[in-house]
Amino acid sequence: MYLNSIKPGFGSNPSRRRLGRGIGSGLGKTAGRGHKGQKSRAGGFHKTGFEGGQMPLQRRLPKRGFVSPKSNQSFKIRLSTINKLTEDNINLVTLKEMGIISRQIKYVKIYLSGNIERKVTLSGVSVTSGAKAAIESVGGSVE
Repeated sequence: MYLNSIKPGFGSNPSRRRLGRGIGSGLGKTAGRGHKGQKSRAGGFHKTGFEGGQMPLQRRLPKRGFVSPKSNQSFKIRLSTINKLTEDNINLVTLKEMGIISRQIKYVKIYLSGNIERKVTLSGVSVTSGAKAAIESVGGSVE
């Protein structure tokens, strides 16, 4: 068997409907479009959700849901990034001063990605259990 000899299974690829080719075809005259109206005419279409000038459903219904402001104020930092810093006492203020996080960030979480080779003291930031174990194994502490 070769790629050029493969054919679709029998009946799986029906021939297209030939519209407007006489009454005997079953799709002559109006070609399955019915009589009159916008949808029967060439070029006659309207946007999805259009209801003939009536206020559409998506505009009638009230808006719902929200975006949590906390999602825009939180930030995740790798442990390898903490390892590159020169400070030993790290908190939210020092991270902002060093330019690692922006001024509007209010929550920081440090996660285990990479390794740490020096003793650091973290305060005022949340830490994953893996990152905490790595920091404490080097002699650092998390407050």
